[in-house]
Amino acid sequence: MDNLGILFLSELVGTAMLVLLGCGVVANVALAKTKGFGGGFLMVTFGWGFAVFAGVIVAYASGAHINPAVTLGLVANGATEFGNTAADVTVPVNVMSVLAYIGAQLLGAIIGAVIVWLAYKQHFDQEPDPAPKLGTFSTGPGIRNYAWNLVTEIIGTFVLVFVVIGFGRNGDTSGLAALGALPVALLVIGIGVSLGGPTGYAINPARDLGPRIAHAILPIRGKGASDWSYSWVPVVGPVIGGLLAGWVAIPLLPIIT
Repeated sequence: MDNLGILFLSELVGTAMLVLLGCGVVANVALAKTKGFGGGFLMVTFGWGFAVFAGVIVAYASGAHINPAVTLGLVANGATEFGNTAADVTVPVNVMSVLAYIGAQLLGAIIGAVIVWLAYKQHFDQEPDPAPKLGTFSTGPGIRNYAWNLVTEIIGTFVLVFVVIGFGRNGDTSGLAALGALPVALLVIGIGVSLGGPTGYAINPARDLGPRIAHAILPIRGKGASDWSYSWVPVVGPVIGGLLAGWVAIPLLPIIT
């Protein structure tokens, strides 16, 4: 397998692990008759942090982007290669490598979401309300206002990508793996508890769109609609936030770091 194939597989498995554990904690909190039912937003936030930790560990070979916003933010910041230089598994940044990363992330997110459904199949069947079923897979706003929801997602993703790039200025800049699994998990928890209330902090287009596609195609009993009218917000917002972080980091980080 060539380097691009290895990096594709790394991103796919890492993103699948991220979504499996991340959407899994939401299922545990939201679906009736689970052991974690009613555990609350803080449990979800910590669960997503640990999900990122696991995803970064698994996808270390590819730099553990596991998020199209990170991939695009690094491109905007001037990255010239993706992968892991220590393992000598790198590819140049070009249209093909960017599409490979994003495609792997989206496919991995769909796979992770399908596995969550398999793990909680009985609870999905016995949950009478379609809202927590959709909420297990994808984010939704506390107050629906597309413009302000978009602003929230832009800000949250900006923080994620800006900090990743800032840390990487002292070494590897290939992705979340540059920050380290534990620090990036704490960063995601921090974003969740600080900025996650309005929209559920997707901060990752693949994390939201992949599971939403899985929700639409899976034979989930009484699942209801997949809320496609909102689906663009957790895609467009993180993309804008990641690109802005990459661009702003070019002039600002050399001054403050």
